[in-house]
Amino acid sequence: MSEPLAPGVVVRRARPEDLAAAGEVTVAAYAEFTEGPDDHYVALLRDTARRDREAELWVAERGGEVLGTVTITLPGSPWREIGTDEEGEFRMLAVSPTARRRGVGEALTRLAMDRFRELGFRGIVLSSLAQMTSAHRVYERHGFRRAPERDWSPAPGVDLIAFVAEL
Repeated sequence: MSEPLAPGVVVRRARPEDLAAAGEVTVAAYAEFTEGPDDHYVALLRDTARRDREAELWVAERGGEVLGTVTITLPGSPWREIGTDEEGEFRMLAVSPTARRRGVGEALTRLAMDRFRELGFRGIVLSSLAQMTSAHRVYERHGFRRAPERDWSPAPGVDLIAFVAEL
């Protein structure tokens, strides 16, 4: 069962004035999974302007405060990792640590699924660190299942597990 979305939260495409906050939310959400501020991945997490140019950056906000964000990657986007042309793929779903357990991750997951369904994709895929168990529970509630045959490693010591769902 989905957690209720906090009152007043809106999910929409990011605007230029959202980009800095969306980057900081993403960095904060992933902080426990990085090797600190010098980790090269932190720069990618923070670079929302690039993600918005090369993919679709969406935010969940309330009263102008960015609470969460997700990157929708379409075929041809350099941000895609394991999606086929028939599958949607999303990345870097992030919820501010202060906004967790209020339905923001649920809303962003629903948005991704609805967006890909609207575009005619038959399935959706994502990669996640095994340690991101809270996120995995959200995905499973939305019909995602593990796809161990698609697990992969983008760098030594970084092992990603795959999830897929039919739309």
